[in-house]
Amino acid sequence: MSLIETARAVRENAYAPYSKFKVGAAVQAASGTVYVGCNVENVAYPEGTCAEAGAIAAMIAGGDTQIAAVAVIADSPQPVSPCGGCRQKIAEFADGEVVVTLATTDGTVLKTTVGKLLPGGFDADYMSRV
Repeated sequence: MSLIETARAVRENAYAPYSKFKVGAAVQAASGTVYVGCNVENVAYPEGTCAEAGAIAAMIAGGDTQIAAVAVIADSPQPVSPCGGCRQKIAEFADGEVVVTLATTDGTVLKTTVGKLLPGGFDADYMSRV
């Protein structure tokens, strides 16, 4: 199963009773292991969890720390990029050249890189400079 197909499958488990906007994400770690996440809404909107954040949390819980590829899929007319917070989370665990595949449920696919999604993002040394 491809990374985007894996994200599509987990998207079906998303809990989005308020927005009805289901998102699935899959990250492949440098080890080759694939981790998944789906969005989980809460009636207090900011307390929800993004699909990308869930997949990254699963990766860390699984003992991996380096992202080799990312896939995100949503039911949208155009591919939807990760939110700003998730872009930063992805950049924390992936090099700028890592491919991010963004897709819609109708088959539209856009490929980009972590560096293009988050130009000028914080690097791991940022906190030691402030």
